[in-house]
Amino acid sequence: MDALITAAARALATGDVLAALGCVALREDPPALALRGIAMAQLGQLDTARELLRRARRAFGPHETVARARCRVAEAEVALAMRELSGPSQPLQEVAALLDARGDGANALQAWLILARRWLLLGRLRDAEHGLAQLADRPMPPALEAMAQLTAAALALRALQVAPARAALARAQAAADRAGIAPLRREVDEAIAALDRPAARSLQAGVARSLRIDDVPALLASGALVVDACRRGLRTGTQWHCLARRPVLFALLRVLAEAWPGGVERDVLIERVFGIAHPDDSLRVRLRVELGRLRALIAAQARIEATPQGFRIQPCHAQTVTVLLPPIDGEQAALVALLADGAAWSTSSLALAVGASQRSVQRALAELQAAGQVHTRGRGRAQRWQSVPLAGFTTILLLPAALPIG
Repeated sequence: MDALITAAARALATGDVLAALGCVALREDPPALALRGIAMAQLGQLDTARELLRRARRAFGPHETVARARCRVAEAEVALAMRELSGPSQPLQEVAALLDARGDGANALQAWLILARRWLLLGRLRDAEHGLAQLADRPMPPALEAMAQLTAAALALRALQVAPARAALARAQAAADRAGIAPLRREVDEAIAALDRPAARSLQAGVARSLRIDDVPALLASGALVVDACRRGLRTGTQWHCLARRPVLFALLRVLAEAWPGGVERDVLIERVFGIAHPDDSLRVRLRVELGRLRALIAAQARIEATPQGFRIQPCHAQTVTVLLPPIDGEQAALVALLADGAAWSTSSLALAVGASQRSVQRALAELQAAGQVHTRGRGRAQRWQSVPLAGFTTILLLPAALPIG
């Protein structure tokens, strides 16, 4: 490796992209192409970066397996930045194993970190935990350590483990200071600041209040009957009933919980749950059937009592009923949360992340675009969706597979 390539690599390691480009901008040999690709990625020119990395990988000889593997790791990171989340994970795991076997531990760890971050975006929390476990107790450069700790903090927050998340962010801050890369320090500072923003809302006996992420575990452990509108279920102490796949039952439960300690009239229940303002006898029969199903499901935690005008919910053992609400309302809240990072997402990647069909995501994005909450660029397969980063609150409870309870 010649002096200019070494200088460019050192400049990239410290975040000095322009100095790196000054060393290799006019060169067409494979190492220079790879470094130019990494530099362009850091400047946000992701399409150009990917093409340069592909050219570099193809230009390396068949016996330069380590160099080609490094290019694959860099391409995977560019794909992650472009939110291209489809495709199998096995090839990148094989690349990580090859680099580890050849003594390039730093790039092997980078590959595992990319996998962990991809799985985290897709809500595959156990896989993300497995990916991060590959980095445990391994020496790594400060910049890589900072990103690993940021990912560990995000994973801990998704499980509502706030104290471990704060500890990971403190380690990320120390590593970012050692790395001396200004954008990395800003990313860590932003993650720390997000912990003090509203993350959810609670509604109890008609009184609403904002909750920070620290307050949510305390609410769930308080012994109250909590109707969780973030994960769509019912919790009392250690008992958890998931109703994410039973939307009608959850809608009934939520309406009753929001009215506690009062009741809800039958016609109001029908309008709120079924979306029909003028009910007929068939809808009243359907309401009784669905209430019967809900009664049987939550019998150990709460009773649904008939009143002269309608129905009300009464906890069996808890003293209060609380509704845990996301920081923003709407069926598209999860999409807004994913787009809040400012990255450009494709509809296919959004569909993977939220576990919905691509057509459903397209319809939801069209509604958000009409409301001015998101915008698009490109057309066809190159179309990408973005939103303005949301600075008023943290969206951690809106992300896929949030609050893995039970």
